[in-house]
Amino acid sequence: MWKRTSDAYSWDKWKSYQTSDYSVTDMDYKLDFGNSQGKTSETWHGGIATIFQSPGDEVWGVVWKMNKSNLSSLDKQEGVKSGTYVPIEVNVYTQEGKEITCRSYQMKNYESAPPSPQYKKVICLGAKENGLPLEYQKKLNAIEPNDYQGEVSEEIEDIIKKGETKVQ
Repeated sequence: MWKRTSDAYSWDKWKSYQTSDYSVTDMDYKLDFGNSQGKTSETWHGGIATIFQSPGDEVWGVVWKMNKSNLSSLDKQEGVKSGTYVPIEVNVYTQEGKEITCRSYQMKNYESAPPSPQYKKVICLGAKENGLPLEYQKKLNAIEPNDYQGEVSEEIEDIIKKGETKVQ
Protein backbone atom coordinates (compact mmCIF):
# COMPACT_ATOMS: atom_id res chain seq x y z
CA MET A 1 0.00 0.00 0.00
CA TRP A 2 1.32 3.42 -0.85
CA LYS A 3 0.97 6.13 1.73
CA ARG A 4 1.92 9.67 0.93
CA THR A 5 4.94 11.23 2.57
CA SER A 6 2.60 13.74 3.93
CA ASP A 7 1.01 11.10 6.12
CA ALA A 8 4.01 10.57 8.36
CA TYR A 9 1.68 10.82 11.36
CA SER A 10 -0.39 7.95 9.99
CA TRP A 11 2.71 5.93 9.24
CA ASP A 12 3.82 6.01 12.86
CA LYS A 13 0.49 4.45 13.90
CA TRP A 14 0.67 1.70 11.27
CA LYS A 15 4.35 0.71 11.46
CA SER A 16 3.61 -2.11 13.88
CA TYR A 17 2.27 -4.26 11.04
CA GLN A 18 3.58 -2.69 7.88
CA THR A 19 6.94 -2.78 6.22
CA SER A 20 8.48 -0.17 3.99
CA ASP A 21 10.03 -1.57 0.85
CA TYR A 22 10.39 1.25 -1.63
CA SER A 23 10.75 4.95 -2.02
CA VAL A 24 8.49 5.71 -4.97
CA THR A 25 7.26 8.48 -7.19
CA ASP A 26 3.68 8.96 -8.28
CA MET A 27 3.97 10.42 -11.77
CA ASP A 28 1.52 13.03 -12.99
CA TYR A 29 0.21 13.79 -9.50
CA LYS A 30 0.80 16.82 -7.32
CA LEU A 31 0.74 17.24 -3.55
CA ASP A 32 -1.63 19.87 -2.19
CA PHE A 33 -3.09 20.80 1.17
CA GLY A 34 -6.66 21.66 1.92
CA ASN A 35 -9.66 21.62 4.14
CA SER A 36 -12.25 18.96 3.39
CA GLN A 37 -15.62 20.54 2.68
CA GLY A 38 -14.15 23.84 3.91
CA LYS A 39 -13.57 22.56 7.47
CA THR A 40 -10.14 23.07 9.04
CA SER A 41 -8.67 19.95 10.64
CA GLU A 42 -9.15 20.07 14.40
CA THR A 43 -6.16 17.75 14.78
CA TRP A 44 -3.74 19.61 12.53
CA HIS A 45 -5.12 23.19 12.61
CA GLY A 46 -4.63 23.76 8.91
CA GLY A 47 -4.78 22.16 5.51
CA ILE A 48 -4.11 18.43 5.31
CA ALA A 49 -2.48 16.55 2.45
CA THR A 50 -4.08 15.31 -0.70
CA ILE A 51 -2.91 14.48 -4.20
CA PHE A 52 -4.47 15.35 -7.53
CA GLN A 53 -3.67 14.56 -11.15
CA SER A 54 -1.29 17.08 -12.66
CA PRO A 55 0.61 16.14 -15.84
CA GLY A 56 4.35 16.56 -15.45
CA ASP A 57 4.34 16.72 -11.64
CA GLU A 58 5.29 13.99 -9.18
CA VAL A 59 4.71 13.08 -5.56
CA TRP A 60 7.24 10.98 -3.65
CA GLY A 61 6.24 8.56 -0.94
CA VAL A 62 6.84 5.12 0.51
CA VAL A 63 5.22 1.76 -0.25
CA TRP A 64 3.83 0.06 2.83
CA LYS A 65 2.74 -3.57 2.70
CA MET A 66 -0.16 -4.64 4.85
CA ASN A 67 -2.83 -7.30 4.95
CA LYS A 68 -6.03 -6.54 3.07
CA SER A 69 -7.87 -7.39 6.28
CA ASN A 70 -6.52 -4.09 7.68
CA LEU A 71 -7.94 -1.92 4.89
CA SER A 72 -11.15 -1.10 6.74
CA SER A 73 -9.11 0.18 9.71
CA LEU A 74 -6.94 2.25 7.39
CA ASP A 75 -10.01 3.62 5.58
CA LYS A 76 -11.49 4.58 8.95
CA GLN A 77 -8.31 6.38 9.99
CA GLU A 78 -8.16 8.21 6.67
CA GLY A 79 -11.72 9.48 7.01
CA VAL A 80 -13.32 7.52 4.16
CA LYS A 81 -16.56 6.96 6.08
CA SER A 82 -16.84 10.64 7.01
CA GLY A 83 -16.30 11.64 3.38
CA THR A 84 -12.93 13.36 3.86
CA TYR A 85 -10.99 11.03 1.55
CA VAL A 86 -11.73 8.42 -1.09
CA PRO A 87 -9.39 5.50 -1.74
CA ILE A 88 -7.83 5.51 -5.20
CA GLU A 89 -5.46 3.21 -7.06
CA VAL A 90 -2.29 4.81 -8.37
CA ASN A 91 0.62 3.44 -10.35
CA VAL A 92 3.89 4.38 -8.69
CA TYR A 93 7.47 3.78 -9.76
CA THR A 94 10.47 2.75 -7.70
CA GLN A 95 13.78 4.51 -8.18
CA GLU A 96 14.76 1.47 -10.25
CA GLY A 97 11.77 2.00 -12.57
CA LYS A 98 9.58 -0.87 -11.33
CA GLU A 99 5.84 -0.07 -11.57
CA ILE A 100 3.62 -0.94 -8.60
CA THR A 101 -0.15 -0.42 -8.31
CA CYS A 102 -0.98 0.87 -4.84
CA ARG A 103 -3.76 2.38 -2.78
CA SER A 104 -3.68 6.05 -1.86
CA TYR A 105 -6.26 8.55 -0.63
CA GLN A 106 -7.57 11.67 -2.30
CA MET A 107 -9.49 14.38 -0.49
CA LYS A 108 -13.01 15.03 -1.72
CA ASN A 109 -14.50 18.50 -2.05
CA TYR A 110 -11.56 20.39 -0.64
CA GLU A 111 -10.48 24.00 -0.63
CA SER A 112 -6.73 24.63 -0.81
CA ALA A 113 -5.29 25.83 2.50
CA PRO A 114 -1.74 25.85 3.88
CA PRO A 115 -0.72 23.28 6.49
CA SER A 116 0.07 24.22 10.07
CA PRO A 117 3.78 24.49 10.96
CA GLN A 118 3.42 21.29 13.01
CA TYR A 119 1.88 19.32 10.13
CA LYS A 120 4.56 20.57 7.75
CA LYS A 121 7.23 19.51 10.26
CA VAL A 122 5.76 15.99 10.52
CA ILE A 123 5.69 15.73 6.72
CA CYS A 124 9.30 16.87 6.37
CA LEU A 125 10.48 14.57 9.16
CA GLY A 126 8.70 11.63 7.50
CA ALA A 127 10.35 12.41 4.16
CA LYS A 128 13.79 12.58 5.76
CA GLU A 129 13.29 9.49 7.92
CA ASN A 130 12.17 7.47 4.88
CA GLY A 131 15.04 8.64 2.67
CA LEU A 132 13.03 10.43 0.01
CA PRO A 133 15.15 12.29 -2.58
CA LEU A 134 16.81 15.45 -1.25
CA GLU A 135 15.32 17.61 -4.03
CA TYR A 136 11.83 16.50 -3.00
CA GLN A 137 12.65 17.14 0.66
CA LYS A 138 13.70 20.68 -0.33
CA LYS A 139 10.34 21.18 -2.06
CA LEU A 140 8.53 20.04 1.09
CA ASN A 141 10.65 22.30 3.28
CA ALA A 142 9.79 25.25 1.01
CA ILE A 143 6.03 24.88 1.61
CA GLU A 144 4.67 27.97 3.35
CA PRO A 145 2.68 26.98 6.44
CA ASN A 146 -0.17 28.92 7.97
CA ASP A 147 0.46 31.02 11.08
CA TYR A 148 -1.04 28.64 13.66
CA GLN A 149 1.00 28.82 16.88
CA GLY A 150 -1.38 27.16 19.31
CA GLU A 151 -1.16 23.78 20.97
CA VAL A 152 -1.37 20.39 19.30
CA SER A 153 -2.09 17.03 20.90
CA GLU A 154 0.53 15.34 23.06
CA GLU A 155 0.63 12.48 20.55
CA ILE A 156 1.65 14.87 17.77
CA GLU A 157 4.21 16.60 20.01
CA ASP A 158 5.71 13.18 20.82
CA ILE A 159 5.90 12.26 17.13
CA ILE A 160 7.70 15.52 16.36
CA LYS A 161 10.16 15.06 19.25
CA LYS A 162 10.88 11.43 18.31
CA GLY A 163 11.27 12.39 14.66
CA GLU A 164 13.66 15.22 15.41
CA THR A 165 15.77 12.89 17.55
CA LYS A 166 15.86 10.17 14.85
CA VAL A 167 16.83 12.37 11.92
CA GLN A 168 19.55 14.45 13.59
